[in-house]
Amino acid sequence: MKVLRSAFFLLLVNFTFFMSFSQTPQETKIGERVEQLRLLMISPDRAGFDALLADELSYGHSDGLVEDKARFIEEFITGRHGFTAISVTEQSIHVSGDVALVRHHLKGDGYDNRVPSKVDLFVLLVFQKRSNLWQLLARQAVKVPKP
Repeated sequence: MKVLRSAFFLLLVNFTFFMSFSQTPQETKIGERVEQLRLLMISPDRAGFDALLADELSYGHSDGLVEDKARFIEEFITGRHGFTAISVTEQSIHVSGDVALVRHHLKGDGYDNRVPSKVDLFVLLVFQKRSNLWQLLARQAVKVPKP
């Protein structure tokens, strides 16, 4: 049993070591920005959103509504729209020059017009590097089709 535990621990350490080098430094930074967005959508903060979002933001919801930066921030700050929990899986990040494309599967518990709701979405995020900082330029979500 002791040998089995040691082998498992060694395998886990090797896996963790390998995974830490599977992303480029840029992809790691972008992943951190995605996590900042996730946390801000749960606990909104105007200054946090302002720093993360490009002034030209185009934020597309799965129902077709498109918001600019000011409207997006206002919806979260006033509590008309928001989340109590968000999980992100199946994330991929592709960097091309000063643009990064992020795709992931987002599931969450939230509220829309203060009415509780659950979301199950595929999301595309477009980040642009500006002054050495990645900012969210565009986002589009689509509902995951029901089987």
